[in-house]
Amino acid sequence: AGMGRTVVELFYDVVSPYAWLGFEVLCRYQHIWNIDLRFRPAFLGGIMQATGNKPPAMLPKRAEYILKDVKRMSKYYQVPIQMAKADFQRVLGTATLGAMRFITAIDMTQPQYVEPLSREFWMRFWSQHEDISQPENMLAAAGQAGLSSDVAQKVLEMISSPAVKNRLKETTEEAIKYGAFGMPAVVAHVNGEPHLFFGSDRLELLASVIGE
Repeated sequence: AGMGRTVVELFYDVVSPYAWLGFEVLCRYQHIWNIDLRFRPAFLGGIMQATGNKPPAMLPKRAEYILKDVKRMSKYYQVPIQMAKADFQRVLGTATLGAMRFITAIDMTQPQYVEPLSREFWMRFWSQHEDISQPENMLAAAGQAGLSSDVAQKVLEMISSPAVKNRLKETTEEAIKYGAFGMPAVVAHVNGEPHLFFGSDRLELLASVIGE
């Protein structure tokens, strides 16, 4: 980390389209702002369960709003999210635990690939509507992100290991400790104080707190 860079942690799960928006904006600003951006793959299901949160789309009026909101935001930020009403059911029915363990295993072994790999999972889940819980889709995502097939295969074998499971669990618990109840959860460390920002629409406040 550079001298005096503000550490900014991004806790995310690829199941969340808002996390994708927040991720892309922070990726674009990581070399403009004086920040040390740290990707923290976590498990949204674990956060929801621990905090008693419910998927926002369970409220019909809010679900209606989310469809319009995500469409506007994806256009504004140029992030290719394709979202339809059917996706709410798809999200509830799809386990991203495997994908988040896969990203965690990469974070532990080849951290330089975390950014392209995470983006690839979001692309597949939110643009191409693939089932990213399938091993062949995880391997394809890894290949697209630049990993060799040997490494990708090893990583796939790692996802059932206690080390990877524990790391994902610990990261998720850390997010909860900071006060997270959903995703994305962005934590900026300013003068030894953690500042939590929820969602992808608080980034100008983040900028203000870190002096940008």
